[in-house]
Order: sequence, then C-alpha cells, then structure tokens
Amino acid sequence: MTKINYMNPYFYIFGTLLFTVYGQIVLKWRLSQLGSLPEGVKDKLLFLIKALLDPFIFSGFVAAFVASLCWMAAMTHFEITKAYPFMSLSPALVFIIGVLFLGETFTMGKVIGLLLILLGIIVTVKY
Repeated sequence: MTKINYMNPYFYIFGTLLFTVYGQIVLKWRLSQLGSLPEGVKDKLLFLIKALLDPFIFSGFVAAFVASLCWMAAMTHFEITKAYPFMSLSPALVFIIGVLFLGETFTMGKVIGLLLILLGIIVTVKY
C-alpha cells in the first residue's frame, strides 16, 4: 500500500489545482441557483451580499485562499516555468466536472482544445 507523502512538492501543485477547481465549480453551481445578476445598482448589491453570505460560495472563496497558500508552498520548490503549466489542468478538470455535474455542453472542439492543452503541458514540463 502506497503512503501519501505530504512533503512531496507535487502535493502542493495538486492542492492548488484541487482547491481552484472546487472553488470555480461551487461558485458556478450556487450562482446558477441564485439566478442572474439584477439590473439596478441596489439590487445588484443585495444580490452580491446574499451570494457572499451563502455558505457554499463562501467555501469557494476559502478554497481560493487555500489554493493560494498551496501555490506559495509550491513556489518554494519549483521554478514557475515548471510548476505553472500544471495549472493548465484546471480547464480540463472544470470541463469534465462541468459536463458531468452541471450539465455544461460537451463539444468535440472543447475536447480537441483540452487535448492540445494536455500536450502542451507534457511538452513544457518534460522538455
């Protein structure tokens, strides 16, 4: 059985990805339930306050903060040119989760684009 090594620097990149994707998915999910941003300034302000007080949306902001902490930790171990390409995995993960759980559209153009991103990650990190 493999033991997870929390001291592995790639764990910080994984944490950055995980918390970034979580935050984006939760924000989209809850905001789609709250509806569109109203027209009037006062109504917009009330809508945004209500959204900020939503526990799930608040957890998305907390996740963004935790992702920032993970990224800071990763930056102490990697050159940015080696670590940052991994952040390109976020659109792929958001795409898959969005299609599976949020009913987002699935198109071959998106799949081809994501495959090109993955190829770019491999080339950038490996060479």
